[in-house]
Amino acid sequence: MRSRAKVIGSLERVYREAFEKAAESKDQARMDRLDFGFQRDQVLLEVLLDVRGSLAGLSHGEAPDEPSLLDKALAIRDLTRLRPR
Repeated sequence: MRSRAKVIGSLERVYREAFEKAAESKDQARMDRLDFGFQRDQVLLEVLLDVRGSLAGLSHGEAPDEPSLLDKALAIRDLTRLRPR
């Protein structure tokens, strides 16, 4: 499994290349869209990596019995449910 830093680094590299091309052509609108897109994608990717970490923790923290797919799906639902704590 790729590390969190490597995944985020790959995302940053892709956006940086596109941003530099837009900067060379002085396309400010494109640069603004890329900046917003990078921030949005970074937040979404962080969430997915957190879910991945949580699911990995489920299997490592359990006794010999691995949680079923249903248990994992319920864990994801609980993580994503918006409710007051």
